[in-house]
Amino acid sequence: MKALYYALLLTMMSFSAYAAKSYPSDINLIRVYKSERRLDIVNRGNYVLKSYRIMLGASPIGHKTTEGDEKTPEGTYTLDSKNPQSKFYKSIHISYPNAKDKAQAKARGVSPGGDIMIHGIPNSFADFTKTLESFGLGGLSDDLIRSTIIYFDWTNGCIALNDNDMREVYNIIDIPTKIEIYP
Repeated sequence: MKALYYALLLTMMSFSAYAAKSYPSDINLIRVYKSERRLDIVNRGNYVLKSYRIMLGASPIGHKTTEGDEKTPEGTYTLDSKNPQSKFYKSIHISYPNAKDKAQAKARGVSPGGDIMIHGIPNSFADFTKTLESFGLGGLSDDLIRSTIIYFDWTNGCIALNDNDMREVYNIIDIPTKIEIYP
C-alpha cells in the first residue's frame, strides 16, 4: 500500500513539473468546442493543459460562411498575429477565411467576412448599445456589464474570453499556433 502511495505521489509530482515547464513553448494547438463553449490549450503530447469558458458569435450554430452572419467559423486555422491594443482586451487573429472559405463565398457571390479573433471583453461598450439592450443590459454600469456579458454569446463571430483568461491565453500562446474549431 505504501509503495502505491509513493508511486502516485511521484507521478503527480512528475506531471506537475511537466505541466509547469510545458508553458508556453510546448503548446502547439488550441481546440475550441463551440457546443461546449470551451477552449482548450493542448501541448505536443496531446494533453489538455488548461480549459477556458468562451463566448461565441450571437448566432453560434453552424460554420461562418458570410460576412455579418454572426457565426464563429469551424475548421482548422492558424493564430497568426497578436494585438495588445485591440478595441477588446487584447486579441489574437484567426486566419479565417482560408482558401476554401473564400471559394465557397465567391461561388455564392458574397463576402466570407473576416477579422475573426480570440479576444477579451470590449474596452468600451459604446459600440455595443444595441447588443446590450437585446440582453437587457442597456444602461447598466460598465462593471455590471463586464460581470454579466460573459454568460451570453454576443460577438460578431469571434471567440471571446473574460479579461483574466484572455491575459493568460495571450501570454502563453506563440505565433503561429494551429487552432481547430469544432461545432
